[in-house]
Amino acid sequence: MNRPEILAPAGNLEKLKMAVIYGADAVYIGGEKYGLRAAAGNFTLDEIKEGAKFAHDNGRRVYVTVNIIPHNEDLEGLEEYLKSLEDAGADALIVSDPSIIMTAREAVPDMPLHLSTQASNTNYKSAEFWHIQGIKRIVLARELSFEEIREIISKSSEGLEFEAFVHGAMCISYSGRCLLSNYMTGRDANRGECAQPCRYKYYVMEEKRPGQYMPVDEDNRGTYIFNSRDLCMIEYIPELVESGLKSLKIEGRMKSSYYVASVVRAYRMALDSYISDPSKYEFRKEWLDELSKASHREFGTGFYFGKPGPEGQIYESGSYIRDYAFVGLVLDYDNKTGIATVEQRNKMLVGDEIEVIGPRREMFTQIIEKMWNDEGIEITAAPHPQQIVTIKMKKPVERHDILRRERKDGE
Repeated sequence: MNRPEILAPAGNLEKLKMAVIYGADAVYIGGEKYGLRAAAGNFTLDEIKEGAKFAHDNGRRVYVTVNIIPHNEDLEGLEEYLKSLEDAGADALIVSDPSIIMTAREAVPDMPLHLSTQASNTNYKSAEFWHIQGIKRIVLARELSFEEIREIISKSSEGLEFEAFVHGAMCISYSGRCLLSNYMTGRDANRGECAQPCRYKYYVMEEKRPGQYMPVDEDNRGTYIFNSRDLCMIEYIPELVESGLKSLKIEGRMKSSYYVASVVRAYRMALDSYISDPSKYEFRKEWLDELSKASHREFGTGFYFGKPGPEGQIYESGSYIRDYAFVGLVLDYDNKTGIATVEQRNKMLVGDEIEVIGPRREMFTQIIEKMWNDEGIEITAAPHPQQIVTIKMKKPVERHDILRRERKDGE
């Protein structure tokens, strides 16, 4: 059976480690140069080395993005940078521009190259072209249906792998190749600085009626705003596996550690359940519920079942749904006393009902009944960022388990 990897985003070292701990087979990261997420934490070469060692020690892989659309000045020092990524332990480079591909083949000839979704590969002829150029894996454009994906894979050379996004934010432009941000804000989306103007709220103002703002609506002739739903394909794990995809990619290098851990956890449970016995596989609503407790926009299935049309857009707001807060990360647990040492991530109060999730546990719920600060003094609130507290737990927990709670009014 095809066993696709779960590929997770990591904007910094903590997120990389959480992705690995919560079940990702591979992570993709950006260095300080040449990546398309300039606002993400990104990795120094020393951090790439540390992250790659952590991943490799756990049998996982690290892919590094080098996928901007470069200008002349961007090519200076490129060869040395690619060699440094190889030395740091990168398992593959995610690339999109021919200049970077050519330089990589010359500078690091043994390094596997993955073609970024930024290259908008939408057909099997293009896939074959890139394979001839030395590409090992194609990250398919997000604008493809299952039918198109299956045809591309079936008509491509043996040994060429395919990856597709299965979860996270969608872009209004073909695979992110957008000029809107540059035009409106001077921030170049194709060099990693997108300001996401597609999420802004727009009105129409007629020249002779200044100050009169008319809302932008949609009718059966077309879409007049840009804000798209988030992709969520967890209900279609069998179709994803059977399509022949080798990698199921989660978007979100700028998302939180909690987002990475909870989304990876849900897809890990769903994929493992199907792989273990397809004949007995049943989708569990709790997996979708888990995804809904991480920051997200309204979910959709993108282009997998055809062009999404009006239902692919959100008209009311460009903001995220954040119903749950990540309040604590377990650092240690004492089996004798049932006391957990926790690093605070959002305000916690005695009396709060929390949910506890982990990479190797079913979720459980409890009330915080007692809490102490790092001096052993009993407290009723933990308001300080990264404050170390101890909490009496109803059930045993492990290092890296996550505490969360429903957000309160006004948060």
